[in-house]
Amino acid sequence: MSEMTQTAAKPRIERAATASRTYTIFVIIGLAALILAPMFFYPIFLMKLLCFALFACAFNLLLGYTGLLSFGHATFFGGAAYFTAHAVKEWGFPPELGILTGVVGAALLGLIMGFFAIRRQGIYFAMITLALSQMFFFFCLQAEFTQGEDGIQSVPRGHLFGFIDLNSSTNMYYFVLGVFLIGMVIIWRFINSPFGMILRSIRENEPRAISLGYSVARYKLGAFVMSAALAGLAGGLKSLVFQFATLTDVAWQMSGEVILMTLLGGIGTLIGPIFGAGLVVTLQNYLATSQFPVTIVTGVIFMVCVLVFRRGIIGEFYASRLGRKLGFEHRR
Repeated sequence: MSEMTQTAAKPRIERAATASRTYTIFVIIGLAALILAPMFFYPIFLMKLLCFALFACAFNLLLGYTGLLSFGHATFFGGAAYFTAHAVKEWGFPPELGILTGVVGAALLGLIMGFFAIRRQGIYFAMITLALSQMFFFFCLQAEFTQGEDGIQSVPRGHLFGFIDLNSSTNMYYFVLGVFLIGMVIIWRFINSPFGMILRSIRENEPRAISLGYSVARYKLGAFVMSAALAGLAGGLKSLVFQFATLTDVAWQMSGEVILMTLLGGIGTLIGPIFGAGLVVTLQNYLATSQFPVTIVTGVIFMVCVLVFRRGIIGEFYASRLGRKLGFEHRR
């Protein structure tokens, strides 16, 4: 009986080993590409891509792994952008403390919004997050520290740890890359922890999780706050990269944009939102100076993905024969 069990488990162990080797190779290639990228691409474009990739991954933490669709994540992204910009420009905070201020502010906003939103499910949850997000938008429009429609302009990048000049595009890029990698490690650790496993069980069968004795509301709130804090990390970085924070960052269109990025790449996958963010940001960047309307092109691509790639581009690759052979579906 023991030999039969070992024989049955052998293919599973081999698939897991193949998946680990494949992931290690892809991570090494990805890191090498990111390190060398400033030699071939405009640093500001790369930094924008990394900021929105982190934003999309933070949103996917809530949608892909907890099953909660939020229409208000621009609140955390834009709110942190405002908090960071104000702290750095008006209070004279160094960039690392300015970003930390944005993250803490976004987490507090997530705690408040999540406290009310998690009391409902499905479309009601989404509508509550949208309503609260619009309230915050109008607050930012009227608040004195946000400077209304003008936004906070000319935000100084400052010196990281007091001696690394972030006014250099190269230094700023590698700082953004470092923060992005830290954020991704946090997300990976979060979804592979016991807490993350419980979130997946809530996504798959919430009544079952309740019957097992888990406090579902607390786990949902924890996931919401974590997602908000990571979205705030992306927003704070963005305000330093572009040196401004405006109402665009907290508008409902920003929430729709991050949903689009996540769906295009593939919800419930670690690198899917990164791919989706890269696709959307690239289209925005290279079509901005052309006669093609960016929104229409993006919409057409989204329609094609919905019709052809139901799981998103990366999700479909994971489920393909090649993806299964490489072990991606096993590690999803």
